[in-house]
Amino acid sequence: MALILCLETATTNCSVALSKDGVQLALKEDKSNNYSHAEKLHVFIDEILKENNFAVTDLDAIAVSKGPGSYTGLRIGVSTAKGLCFSLDIPLISIATLASLAAQVKLEKGYIIPMLDARRMEVYSAVFDQNLKNIRETKAEVLDESSFLEFLEKEKTVFIGNGVEKFEAICKHSNAEFISNKLPSAREMCSLAEAKYKISDTEDVAYFEPYYLKDFIAG
Repeated sequence: MALILCLETATTNCSVALSKDGVQLALKEDKSNNYSHAEKLHVFIDEILKENNFAVTDLDAIAVSKGPGSYTGLRIGVSTAKGLCFSLDIPLISIATLASLAAQVKLEKGYIIPMLDARRMEVYSAVFDQNLKNIRETKAEVLDESSFLEFLEKEKTVFIGNGVEKFEAICKHSNAEFISNKLPSAREMCSLAEAKYKISDTEDVAYFEPYYLKDFIAG
């Protein structure tokens, strides 16, 4: 009977969900184009617990989106999750950002390729099958007309995320389907976090770091 708080801060979506036994009880999000994590994350956490008649001490675990994504957003989310886990002495669960984005797609057969915008023609992407099994690692890549052909030639391939428009403009393959302007949400983290909780697939709170994928360069 796990009560898990899920935090998603890898993009501009500041998202908090509360789940029990993998079922979402409540969700709070700010999907504005501005990064509001520093101002709203702790407010959302307090509100979602109070509105559902729980105290922070009732939590069994904290799940956090581990990246890739915004350097600042990931730092805020992971620091918050680690602080709560340390103070409450509860497990920390990390969820791959692209896995929860892929979970927004329901597909009977084929491939799901979540894409997060990086810069210019570059995206962060990974490849999942219809059962959300990760079949190609997460990486940063520059898109061209031949990108993902090995999957497009085999089955229907659904591209989802805020990096999709870049590829839609250059990919004309008949097996391609595009779902643009979607961001990762804590909503899809609920079932993923529960599955990890059941098998004690947790992180070392002291040493866990976000998955930035690329080195941070200060402007």
